[in-house]
Amino acid sequence: MEPLWGIDLGGTKIEGVVLDSLEKEPILRTRIDTEAHKGYAHILDQIEKLCAILTDKTGCRPGKIGLGTPGTEDPKLGRMKNCNTTALNGMPLRKDLLARLKMDVRMANDANCFALAEALMGAGKGAETVFGVIMGTGVGGGVVIKGRILNGLQGIAGEWGHNELIPGGTDCYCGRKGCVETVISGKGLENYYESHAGTRLYLKEIVKQARLGTNPHAAATLKRLITYFGKAIANVINILDPHAIVLGGGVTNIEELYTDGVAEIRKHIFNNRVDTPILRHKLGDSAGVFGAAMLALDSPV
Repeated sequence: MEPLWGIDLGGTKIEGVVLDSLEKEPILRTRIDTEAHKGYAHILDQIEKLCAILTDKTGCRPGKIGLGTPGTEDPKLGRMKNCNTTALNGMPLRKDLLARLKMDVRMANDANCFALAEALMGAGKGAETVFGVIMGTGVGGGVVIKGRILNGLQGIAGEWGHNELIPGGTDCYCGRKGCVETVISGKGLENYYESHAGTRLYLKEIVKQARLGTNPHAAATLKRLITYFGKAIANVINILDPHAIVLGGGVTNIEELYTDGVAEIRKHIFNNRVDTPILRHKLGDSAGVFGAAMLALDSPV
């Protein structure tokens, strides 16, 4: 098997990895700045630059490469959409990279790459159906079935972060109101705390004060997270009924999600118990770029 190349295209960094197999340590892992503020053409330049670095340092160049993106490719138009790196929106990213790199480019959004890595190498390994959750600055998700990403007809499978959770709630960047992302993302929780307490704290400090029982606004913010996490995840379970849910992103380091959060799920699913394992990620910040590399696999493992 030729080495697997993966690139994780982030808003600030572009990371590349070269894997000899899924069982061994990477042959190479490196990153450069995205410099997205310089525009779309410059992002292409940076991806091409990183590929040149990977080639130079490994002495090889495979026929295909996996690319994790901060949005998704429209299956009908072949152009990027829903990217928080907004310079990519509307652009034919895959087509342009095919022309530049002379390689088969296989793309998926970053949440799908996370889900794929955790399904094949991480906490969800061995589960037939895995729903991968990212809860950080934003909220995303990906579905992996028997080792393959489910993209969906419109390329939006797994996008639970933009389901309406609070009717008429806070404006979301997507143009709607009250999305899951506005309620239980790190930014959304910090905004909620600030709106009630009058001062802004990082989520880590909010949770700390909530546990100490000294700050009622902090306690209310943590309760909000648990309550709406339970409702939002229950909707996913009712529709998909996955064999495992793997949580990743900074918000998912909050221990109460795995105890009180599961109890909250129980209130809302169409079952008399929660059998679904709610698992902490195993791969950390490696999941995105490892999952990108796995896009180059010709068959699930």
